[in-house]
Amino acid sequence: MPLVLIFAFLAVLAVAGYVLGRRRALASADGNIRALHSLPGYYGWHAVVMAVIPAVLALAVWLIVQPLVIERQLSGFFPPEIVADDAQRTLVMADVRRVAAGLDVAVAQGALTADQADRIRTEFGSVRDRLAEVGVALGAEVTPQVLAAAQDYRALAAAGGIGRTILTIVIALAGFAYALMVTNKDFRARNRVESVVLALLVLASTIAILTTVGIVLSMLSESLRFFTMYPASEFFFGLTWSPNFRGNSELGLAPLLWGTLYISLVSMIVAVPIGLFAAIYLAEYASPQTRAYVKPLIEVIAGIPTVVFGLFALVTVGPFLRDWFAQPTGLGNSGSSVMTAGIVIGILNIPFISSLADDIINAVPQSMRDGSLGLGATKSETIRQVVLPAALPGIVGAVLLAASRAIGETMIVTMGAGAAAKLDLNPFEAMTTITVKIVSQLTGDTEFNSPETLVAFALGMTLFVITLGLNVFALWIVRKYREQYE
Repeated sequence: MPLVLIFAFLAVLAVAGYVLGRRRALASADGNIRALHSLPGYYGWHAVVMAVIPAVLALAVWLIVQPLVIERQLSGFFPPEIVADDAQRTLVMADVRRVAAGLDVAVAQGALTADQADRIRTEFGSVRDRLAEVGVALGAEVTPQVLAAAQDYRALAAAGGIGRTILTIVIALAGFAYALMVTNKDFRARNRVESVVLALLVLASTIAILTTVGIVLSMLSESLRFFTMYPASEFFFGLTWSPNFRGNSELGLAPLLWGTLYISLVSMIVAVPIGLFAAIYLAEYASPQTRAYVKPLIEVIAGIPTVVFGLFALVTVGPFLRDWFAQPTGLGNSGSSVMTAGIVIGILNIPFISSLADDIINAVPQSMRDGSLGLGATKSETIRQVVLPAALPGIVGAVLLAASRAIGETMIVTMGAGAAAKLDLNPFEAMTTITVKIVSQLTGDTEFNSPETLVAFALGMTLFVITLGLNVFALWIVRKYREQYE
């Protein structure tokens, strides 16, 4: 049964469980809601929880484990040296899945019967020719072993699908029956439902933490592999970035780090004053009618795709800066520059700073404003000496969010700043950032066994450390000033 039908079955069972659980609870109390331990809705939700959540968890575990089991079963078709190498095994299994999908398409179109697809070992040539006739491309490197493994893959996947469906339905029905069996007026449905919700919240938090840990460990492991192939001193202190997949690469971090920090600095010079002043105006000076129109218009900027900002930088901002500033002053002749990307990223970050700072400023107690005004301070003095210091922790968080967005931006830098990795103070020269080079090093058919590819993970780990440093600094600022104003 397809996953869509399984989820449809669970949805129907959940609706039935809610209705029947609620009715059964009311029936056990002779319709008197006051006699129930919990509100009627809790009994219905208990039936929903017991019918759906265990089944969904079992389904998730099955979907994770099944590919691993099938891959282990198919390892016997290939030589041990291929199975032992992670990269080669991944590529071979990808071919097996692709061929199995091609066989399924051919059977669905009537080009092959199921019996013909199952006789791959004895009819390799005829099956392959028949697939080619109907336009199912298998590729020139497909061997009889891959076709045979694809046949077994289809069989195992089909058996796994049947087992998955049976297990999910049995668990769902068992949970449904158990919920109805224990439902009565004395059953503590609210306690059970709230316990399950709490467990789900803890699970969600755990998944988020484990995801972060997994990302860090994956980057760290590949970064360590990179440093076994390329000297760490040359990576961190090298002044030249010149990758060459044929060897003799120079993979110095300094030009990329300089470009990242330079473009981010320009963007923050643009975004922080404009965003903060806009927030102060909206929170302290604008009338309710003006605020109702201006704030949504500012926040529209956040919904524009970054590729559109990239086009704006490429077509409008870059040529404008080149024609009106760079060429007349002799600083450059290209529309792709640090200034182009920095200004556009700054415009992109204005709504992040403005919206967050506006909310934080509005959260400052009105009593602090009234006390300052009562002591004779003007409105501007109150904002400068009372409101802004009290809102400083939140403002720092907004600036940090904008800085992280600027450091991690890729599309605008690619289209607006170019791809030149160099150390230069001229803001009208083309430069690039770490994120752009991560993408370029992983683009195309690359194997993760060369320093030119693995350097992307070292660059990613560097970005992670930079972002972590920003978070630690922001946390220090928040704790320092929160003690003064709470």
